[in-house]
Amino acid sequence: MGAARLLAFLTVAGIVLAASGTTLIVLAATAQTPPQPPRWTGSDAPVSVVSSVEPDPAPQPPPVEDDSFTPPTAFTPVPEAVYDPVLLPPSEPVAIDIPEIGVHSEMQQVGLTAEGTVEVPAPGPLYDQAAWYKYSSTPGAIGPAIIVGHIDSATDGPSVFYDLGGLRPGDEVLVTRRDGTVAIFTVETVRRYPKDDFPTELVYGDTDYAALRLITCGGTFDRADRSYVDNIIVFATLVDFQRPSHHPEPARIEER
Repeated sequence: MGAARLLAFLTVAGIVLAASGTTLIVLAATAQTPPQPPRWTGSDAPVSVVSSVEPDPAPQPPPVEDDSFTPPTAFTPVPEAVYDPVLLPPSEPVAIDIPEIGVHSEMQQVGLTAEGTVEVPAPGPLYDQAAWYKYSSTPGAIGPAIIVGHIDSATDGPSVFYDLGGLRPGDEVLVTRRDGTVAIFTVETVRRYPKDDFPTELVYGDTDYAALRLITCGGTFDRADRSYVDNIIVFATLVDFQRPSHHPEPARIEER
């Protein structure tokens, strides 16, 4: 899906990472709270320090109709000639690891709801998995790859991206792809935005490099709306990759 069409779908709604009904959370009622980066104040200047602050209303998408997705068990190797040190050919993600916050998750795929909002992992056995937005770039290919995940749930507590707001610039995010490669991203900045002021262009707009956006809920929990009021967004950039063990490492391309 082209960037113009994608932005047309998403300009009004942004992302609302919350499920509906009885599965919606509320760790806000407990003493345990996830880390929160500073809330966006209207400037797109990079955020260099991530700290825990007390935040502050947004809509909720309907639940996903179909939350079934079986991660592939095999991959098709890509010819060595197409690899570049900082750009990879398209290949769907199958898992994500964030060592700094102890995340390891298989990857499901999500699309758009009938209302044009991004789907999120539905209640059920895959609720706590991360999900790649299938109309975004594949991780490691040019453009922004979008991966979403829940922050918590009423029944099971912390979910896959509970500690996402605790990431800091320089932390690594590893995305394993269907072709067996592991795309290695470095966090550039972590921000928190009100859901009713979601930075659509900043998140979904075209880039001339391989970018990654990780998105979850954040801020305070609005009991009346049964939703967190903010989104936490991690912005990261591809810096390297690992080849499957049965493939030799390609020669690096030296800039002249």
